[in-house]
Amino acid sequence: MAICLSSASLSLPKHHPLISTPQSLPRNRRSPIPRRSSNDPNEDYLLDAPVSVGDGFSFSGGKYSDEPSPADEWLKQGKFVKAHPVGGTGEKAKDPIFGLAMGASSQASTDLFRWFCVESGNAGNPPVILIHGFPSQAYSYRKVLPILSKKNHAIAFDWLGFGFSDKPQPKYGFDYTLKEYVDSLESVINVLSKDKVILVVQGYFSPVVVKYAKDHQEKINNLILLNPPLTVAHANLPSTLSIFSNFLLGEMFSQDPLRASDKALTSCGPYKMKEDVAMVYRRPYLTSGSSGFALNAISRSMKKELKAYVEDMRKILMDEEWKVQTTVCWGERDRWLSFEGVEDFCKEAKHKLVTLPMAGHHVQEDCSEEIGNLIAGIIGKRTRI
Repeated sequence: MAICLSSASLSLPKHHPLISTPQSLPRNRRSPIPRRSSNDPNEDYLLDAPVSVGDGFSFSGGKYSDEPSPADEWLKQGKFVKAHPVGGTGEKAKDPIFGLAMGASSQASTDLFRWFCVESGNAGNPPVILIHGFPSQAYSYRKVLPILSKKNHAIAFDWLGFGFSDKPQPKYGFDYTLKEYVDSLESVINVLSKDKVILVVQGYFSPVVVKYAKDHQEKINNLILLNPPLTVAHANLPSTLSIFSNFLLGEMFSQDPLRASDKALTSCGPYKMKEDVAMVYRRPYLTSGSSGFALNAISRSMKKELKAYVEDMRKILMDEEWKVQTTVCWGERDRWLSFEGVEDFCKEAKHKLVTLPMAGHHVQEDCSEEIGNLIAGIIGKRTRI
């Protein structure tokens, strides 16, 4: 069920744990009204200040305002590439509730899907591809990109269904199964680089990337896994994510920007999201119902298929035929994935393990500079070999 965003302001619960905002606000104001953010009682924000300072909850037609937003600035830094053929019959997507034709953002391309990516660094340098987790965006690597760009061609992309990439309605060209993600990953990597690549992947998409890497080892110089689901206990989604797969309730919650972005990012570790950052993560869910439909479909696939993919990943990484240099980086304050069993697995599989005591599940958000320098050090050693 899509959220209807009209010219009226979006109202939130008066005592929402993430942010405070009045129930109603007159349109014509001459002096700013100072309010306190619930995340930081010592920091004021202004309800009628420019978007760069404001609370981010006043919308018109799904936009924050007519002024440039942080999401607009991020979009300007990237570009779209086309990869992976669109499946299906080409029929126009319809919403699953009322059967009405969906908007353009929910329609697949006619030939190849559009992927949003951001590049940094000299294209002649060794390519390193940064792959975000579930649910997140390429934006999570925004502070890692400039660190890696000093000696590498760093690239971060949004998976289909996330960020600014295509979000086709399920059953209209893409069903969001993990196999489809494996196949589409091959397509987009081939478009992004003709040379051997270094892959960095975070979280629940790690088994998808390892599955791809198994059959394309000749294409990969190095693999770095950030808080991947490595043990049998990791094969179950946390309740924060599994709720999106539920019948009806999941369809409703997946359309809620605060549940789909803020809560999903802040409930899994120590990460404290600033408002301008939250505005970027919320943007897809505020501008189109397609993001929520995609999240619902992906959650169902994860809940159904993740266990088998985790088991396969464990076998692949422990197989003697696995020749890719692999490093596991682990944020020890991960509230979704327990550290128990991770160290034993890495020892048995003979893969290097690096722990980050102050990071949670989304290590690139919690300790962006530290993880950026860590990745640069790992791939720098590989380059010198």
